[in-house]
Amino acid sequence: MEWETVIGLEIHAQLSTNSKIFSGAATAYGAAPNTQACAIDLGLPGVLPVLNREAVRMAVMFGLAIEAGVARRSVFARKNYFYPDLPKGYQISQYELPVVQRGQISIDLEDGDSKVIGITRAHLEEDAGKSLHEDFHGLSGIDLNRAGTPLLEIVSEPDLRSSREAVAYMKKLHTLVRYLGICDGNMQEGSFRCDANVSVRPKGQAAFGTRAEIKNLNSFRFVERAIEFEVQRQIELLEDGGTVVQETRLYDPDKGETRAMRSKEEANDYRYFPDPDLLPLVLDEAFIESARTALPELPDARKQRFIDQYGLGAYDAGVLTASRELADYYEALVEALGGEPKLAANWVMGDLAAALNKAGLEIAQSPVGADRLAGLLERIQDRTISGKIAKEVFEALWNGEGEADAIIARRGLRQITDTTAIEQAIDAVLRANPEQLAQYRAGKDKLLGFFVGQVMKLTQGKANPQQLNDLLAKKLKA
Repeated sequence: MEWETVIGLEIHAQLSTNSKIFSGAATAYGAAPNTQACAIDLGLPGVLPVLNREAVRMAVMFGLAIEAGVARRSVFARKNYFYPDLPKGYQISQYELPVVQRGQISIDLEDGDSKVIGITRAHLEEDAGKSLHEDFHGLSGIDLNRAGTPLLEIVSEPDLRSSREAVAYMKKLHTLVRYLGICDGNMQEGSFRCDANVSVRPKGQAAFGTRAEIKNLNSFRFVERAIEFEVQRQIELLEDGGTVVQETRLYDPDKGETRAMRSKEEANDYRYFPDPDLLPLVLDEAFIESARTALPELPDARKQRFIDQYGLGAYDAGVLTASRELADYYEALVEALGGEPKLAANWVMGDLAAALNKAGLEIAQSPVGADRLAGLLERIQDRTISGKIAKEVFEALWNGEGEADAIIARRGLRQITDTTAIEQAIDAVLRANPEQLAQYRAGKDKLLGFFVGQVMKLTQGKANPQQLNDLLAKKLKA
């Protein structure tokens, strides 16, 4: 039987506010356990929550960015369940009336096409604390620093049909929330994570199969692997005559498999009801418009502008707009250069990206700023140095050895463009290699590269490559 995969993702984006969603406690990552949890976060008797205006503004910005409806009136509810790291015994969330409703986002597929993924809702809620299981000798510790941290839960329609589509969708949202500046997207710190709802059904069947929910996936690789394992598990179970049980599962990255955690709750198990301590959230047009004016140029629009304005291909434009910081760096580089968008793109995606990756740095942490890289590329443009020598200069720039011009002068790297000097070097190489010269003239064309290499060696890589090739071709034909 041919099977179809059906996937929906619930993505939790931690909003980049300085304080929690219902209290003034800090949200900074890495503090000592239980040092950032106040009486409201602990759910002590007599305390009252106060909604964080900035968290609401960020949620509205997201809704506008995905062309969703922004509810003028939404309601906070209590989601009741017991867990040791949930001190109140309930989580404040939104259920029937979320702040963002019915949006969409387009993802790029591997075959070059695009696909629109529906977003059912995005609602505000508070995070729970964290259970710590290591170093407690069979016991668990509870850290409530995260309790009350503002989250935006983004729920997709079940429109995804493969693990790769799921990853593409998750990456697209990851890029978007960082562009908007509402989430830092740090997956290692838990700022951006997802739950995947996975089911399979016979190809052509309209009804959905029974789904399993895989909780707390915090890397793109884990999302892909967990979904692929779960899909195969369900198919094998059904083909063996079994049935899929609706349950919550965890992914074990060491074993590459999912395992049962608990039976999956339905909405009525949580006994949702409006929180009596919180008034309905009512937004006026002025608040929504202020959020709209704060929207930056969004990733898709910026990608298209890079194609139109800089003449880049879709792939290059997509890479360069993958993060707001990278796109800003690229545009600053092109402006400092006064043009040459393709040369700038090649260096940003090539040598600079490789150096950043090797050092484990983000573009904002690059020791080579856009203005300093522009100084190097200008010397390529005016033929002061060759592309090969530029790599040596870039390494020196990266190591903090000064500006490009100073490095070139100090190391004597200026390119040889004097025709007479290059011809003298060619003549010397041809005299030193009469056997290879005879073989070349007898038809062994591949020896051209040998002669180029020898001249470059003689000139310490300083001969202008274009002049060298032109002059060498004339000499070999003589």
